[in-house]
Amino acid sequence: MKFFSFWRSLAAFRVRCALNLKGIAPDEVIDINLPQGRQREDSFRKINPMMALPALVEDDGNVLFESLAIMEYLDETHPEPPLLPKAPKARARVRALAQIVACDTHPLIVPRVREYLEHEYRIDAAGLNAWGRHWHDMSLKALEALLSGSGETGRYCQGDRITVADICVAGNAIGAAYFKCDVAPYPTVKRIVDLCWQNDAFARAHPLRQPGAPASL
Repeated sequence: MKFFSFWRSLAAFRVRCALNLKGIAPDEVIDINLPQGRQREDSFRKINPMMALPALVEDDGNVLFESLAIMEYLDETHPEPPLLPKAPKARARVRALAQIVACDTHPLIVPRVREYLEHEYRIDAAGLNAWGRHWHDMSLKALEALLSGSGETGRYCQGDRITVADICVAGNAIGAAYFKCDVAPYPTVKRIVDLCWQNDAFARAHPLRQPGAPASL
């Protein structure tokens, strides 16, 4: 199994968490340096024409892409520990919480979007940072309302077991920190995120623990 990744990619972080929780170690981790534009090279376009990370290539050549799809695939092929609840309503809630991050927030702040805003609309660094904070603030407010206002919330987003929602929320907190967006005003989110970092699978997946990462963001 080959894992195409980059230390700063939050989508790659999500898959690293899932792999760690499942006890799966890729045979090879291939670095795709996003700032250098390596994702646009022909060799990677053949892996994922969307030119986005992560990608997982199995030994039989099967290519998996999009972090949520990869995590669900891993959950179906390696069912322990489960990352999705069995009950349909609980599964839907977990997916919805995860998608607030992976579908409604993260896609708006990825490098290709920031590069487009910078080059096409001449938005400066301060404007790009304000853009990132705005979308993280929106997601954190929504997540806090949904988590604090639901009896389904336990130690984690859904009860007392880690799910893909927790992986996504932890990744969202990393992104928020990158844009100097404080999670402290969102106590339920912060409590869950702090608990996640106590888990070795999350700690080892953190971007700053990856090869090539700086000492701090």
